[in-house]
Amino acid sequence: MSNGQAHSSDERAALLIEAARHLQQGEYEIDLPISAGNDELGQLASALRDLSQSLKTRDEEFQRIDQITTRINEGLLLDDVLENVYDDFRELIPYDRIGFALIDDGGQTVTARWAKSSYHPLELRRGFSAPLAGSTLAAILETREPRILNDLRAYLDAKPSSESTRLIVEEGIQSSLTCPLVADGTAVGFIFFSSRQPYTYDQIHVDVFQRIAARLSIIVEKGRLASELAAQNRAVERQNQELTRLNELKNTFLGIAAHDLRSPLGVIQMALNFLMDFHDSLSVSERDTILQDAEAQVLSMLNMIDELLDITQIEAGEMELVKGTIDLADFLVEAVADHNRMAASKGSYVVLDDLPTGTIEGDPFRLRQVIDNLLSNAVKFSPPGATVRVWAEPQPDAWRINVQDEGPGVSEEDRKRLFQNFARLSARPTGGERSTGLGLAITRRLVEQHNGTIDVESLSGGGAIFWFTLPRKAA
Repeated sequence: MSNGQAHSSDERAALLIEAARHLQQGEYEIDLPISAGNDELGQLASALRDLSQSLKTRDEEFQRIDQITTRINEGLLLDDVLENVYDDFRELIPYDRIGFALIDDGGQTVTARWAKSSYHPLELRRGFSAPLAGSTLAAILETREPRILNDLRAYLDAKPSSESTRLIVEEGIQSSLTCPLVADGTAVGFIFFSSRQPYTYDQIHVDVFQRIAARLSIIVEKGRLASELAAQNRAVERQNQELTRLNELKNTFLGIAAHDLRSPLGVIQMALNFLMDFHDSLSVSERDTILQDAEAQVLSMLNMIDELLDITQIEAGEMELVKGTIDLADFLVEAVADHNRMAASKGSYVVLDDLPTGTIEGDPFRLRQVIDNLLSNAVKFSPPGATVRVWAEPQPDAWRINVQDEGPGVSEEDRKRLFQNFARLSARPTGGERSTGLGLAITRRLVEQHNGTIDVESLSGGGAIFWFTLPRKAA
């Protein structure tokens, strides 16, 4: 209505009632009669006009909150949800930092779960936790209302024992708004809006944040549950992958048992049948030769079975080391002497170049497996009449033990598979010796269990040096 148009009191009252009904229905564009005087109806008209503008502003604000929270809710996992909060809420709340904490341990602890800021570094980081009981956060949960601290430095002076406040102040934060997150009546955590300016939240309407917190509680809880479910799914997937790998390993074991053990068993059976059928016609020397061949086949099978059992123990994490102090010189002398006897059948030699002076700490039985495997491989892949050299080099914190053969060397393709389970290389033993392809895989794991490393160097003129390191025994 225009200012110049007059209305009776009854007409003005009817218009005011109609305007109030429009406001009640959410219609904020109302036409109010304006009185030239300052009577009660004129004052009421002025109040309705102010209320209309206030409600319109508040409704637009709530609609914006609805739009933003709907967009945030599009995030599936918790980190996605919180990233959306950080990106979108700046339209509603001023902040330099947003943090999120979960209530866990059955409601006993508050743990920092996520934080993002416009500055670096963050002092209050993920994983920081504190008891909930007796804290100011517990008081916030009781009221279910946001808490505003406009001067965090003064708050820290009053509560110097608050470690979380000290850390946040060290980041330069001076004011904060803490919103409790309660989903379906259960407290799930807190979201913290923080500013590097004091009194940032002094004029903020608490009811706006109560509405925000109510929306965020449900969204954040949904994201948390989705994240937990995703983590469980990943764990199940890893378990499935491990079970698949172990099943494949089992099938490989069975394949080796069926294939590689069948041949020596056949030789033993033939030898026994021959002895039973022709025992009386054979000389003592002939019988001894047959029995020695059968014994060699038995030893070969026992070695295969030991390797299969070892790799099974290692894969299951059940191999335990019994460590002690080992004199390195005695250790190498004994190993070289034993392998010299075996190398003699091929006319080969195993030579220890220099006698080291020092001790190592380890499991003597398992370390003997390591050196035995490298020495037997060196003899196995070297031609008859070859010389296998062994020497030890002192390093600052370790000993490096080297075994050099005169074999064909190691190709780049073989090197990639060299220390893997059941690795069959292009080079073949020169005496037809058998192998499960597990020896070097077991050797690598045993060396690593002793905190050492193992590798190979292929020599340009032929041959290779297999070496491994073992930490020195502390004085």
